[in-house]
Amino acid sequence: MGKILGYLNTGAERTGMLHLERETVNTYLPKVNWSSLENPGREMEKQTLGEIENDYLFSWYVKNKALMNNNREGIEDFYTDSARVNLFRLVAHNKENKVHIEGTTLKHNPALEFYSADGQLVVFTDRNIVEYQQIYNDKQLVTKVRDTATYKVMMLLEDGFWRIRHMKRMDKVALEPETTEANPIYTSQNNQILKNGKKFTIKGINYYPKNSPWDLYGDNFNTDTIKADFNIIKNAGLNTIRIFIPYEEFGKADINQSKIEKLQQVLDIAQQKDLAVIVTLFDFYGDYSPETWTLTHRHAEKIVSRFKDHDAILAWDVKNEPDLDFKNRGEDNVTDWLATLIPMIKEWDSEHLVTVGWSNIEVATTLQQEVDFISYHYYDNIDHFEDKLKKLEAKTSKPLVLQEFGISSYTGFWNWFGSDEEDQAEYHKKMQAIFKRKQLAFVSWTLYDFPSVPSRVVGKKPWVRNKQKEFGFIDTDGNKKPSFLYISY
Repeated sequence: MGKILGYLNTGAERTGMLHLERETVNTYLPKVNWSSLENPGREMEKQTLGEIENDYLFSWYVKNKALMNNNREGIEDFYTDSARVNLFRLVAHNKENKVHIEGTTLKHNPALEFYSADGQLVVFTDRNIVEYQQIYNDKQLVTKVRDTATYKVMMLLEDGFWRIRHMKRMDKVALEPETTEANPIYTSQNNQILKNGKKFTIKGINYYPKNSPWDLYGDNFNTDTIKADFNIIKNAGLNTIRIFIPYEEFGKADINQSKIEKLQQVLDIAQQKDLAVIVTLFDFYGDYSPETWTLTHRHAEKIVSRFKDHDAILAWDVKNEPDLDFKNRGEDNVTDWLATLIPMIKEWDSEHLVTVGWSNIEVATTLQQEVDFISYHYYDNIDHFEDKLKKLEAKTSKPLVLQEFGISSYTGFWNWFGSDEEDQAEYHKKMQAIFKRKQLAFVSWTLYDFPSVPSRVVGKKPWVRNKQKEFGFIDTDGNKKPSFLYISY
């Protein structure tokens, strides 16, 4: 095990550069912060720095791929002859013993130490690299390692490419903390959410425009429509909306600027209408493999950093219903991804709260120490709601937010014995009575009935898709349904 966990040197020639470059852009983008570029002998050129950084990150990428697949592909492209020997030995050892390691690095903090006058050699210290590894034996997970280490690195320029010549592990080096003066509007204290120091009870609704379900930032984006809808929401006595960012549609790590400008307009309109916003950062994401973590980090970082000072934002909701992926992706993979990302979001933005939107009230306390308030969804029998809520309250002292709930009014061909509009109104009347009595925070699903629902959201089964169309308080013709009387208390 000591050999497996060792951090070993490696090295070589460049034959597969082009295909690797595309592959890493799609899978590996750790955060790099150069803390110092001072060099008394020769000034570091901007282009050269970029080449060094790229080749250095490639070296980590091919090392991780080699340990995951137990083959030598790419190693000779990024490490010199002497540097690759130990890595070859480890790959052979792991292959023989049916061991493989899935890993990634999350952060690099290099500082230039030496750049030779002839521009052929560079030495730098990469401080407090954050590395994550999952170690398997015969395809069974043995252990997980999250490590922080510092390396002294020497790279040589050969045939126009930078290769690792030497890499030595050192003790961790303390970094100067970044100091920012935080004056957040929304905070959490004990079991309450506060706005400017006073208790703030969320009374909200999940929002999509009527004709753009699950496509808020698409071709039908219209600020007049959004303004009119937000007026309806505000006049109904609500104070919060929850919106979603689809991961792939937004460009994953390469954020689509058109989409983010539309998000800016939505937040600005919400601020004008005095509506708080819960922004769900990841919708329709379900990979969680460590190899792709850095892509999700860059996606979150670009959005969070862009809007960290926006006063309309109440909280970042990291992921919509991640527990639905426990079975297919593995609970540990999902929770490890969340546990890694949450502190990074708080590092990028100290002004706003952070939560996770669990689909099931029974798992809502997962990662409760990492979040500022607990969010859960509830679509089960209303008669069991208060009993389940009591059990949840007994497990935590954090603020609680019922982030999704509702009932469909569809009673067509595919649901003869379902609830109609009157049943829906009675359901919301009962729920709002509970909310009022217990002063509960809620975000209902959803403002509108939808003329259509994308099959990518609920699949192609008509009895599921048609039911999903009619959870709204306003029908497709723009008429308020009986349930609208009970949209809030």
